[in-house]
Amino acid sequence: MYRDKTLIPTEAIRLCGLGILAAGPKLYAELASEVRNFASRIMGPSLDVLGPSLDLLRLEGLIEADPVAAERGNPKLRITKQGLEALNDLLRSNIRDPIDDLNKLVIALKMRFLHLLDHEQRQAQIEALIALFENELTRLRDLRGQPAGSESYLADWLDHEIAQGESRQAFLTGYRERV
Repeated sequence: MYRDKTLIPTEAIRLCGLGILAAGPKLYAELASEVRNFASRIMGPSLDVLGPSLDLLRLEGLIEADPVAAERGNPKLRITKQGLEALNDLLRSNIRDPIDDLNKLVIALKMRFLHLLDHEQRQAQIEALIALFENELTRLRDLRGQPAGSESYLADWLDHEIAQGESRQAFLTGYRERV
């Protein structure tokens, strides 16, 4: 984790892997495939981040072979108690401003696994996301107020980005009431 308690890319992959296993045991190949498919649709493919991150989960005792499945010749992995604690910590991490591809992945992962947190923690995460998007909107509105030149299309692009940010905030505000 960075000093500001935001996730580095390998920790985002850890969050994804642990979250998937929190739903139930998986074969290593199934786990790797699900993590790769989810992460690459947000950030693009990155094999150097995916492989080592999942292997470390086992070495650190966050996941283990499911003994019942292993007896049946089906070496599925499952999350450990220590892994559930790590998952909880990762889900409660901060998100760095401004929004980049890594942050989009972390936000998507938080939304995917938000149900694993208790009510108070879910509310805190939604509040943090609302604040994050408010900061993003402030930055974009400030940039929108700067002169861009008469030939520039920047103002149109910024209006589009601001509208998306306002839509995200409205979604999260409504979502806060449902979680």
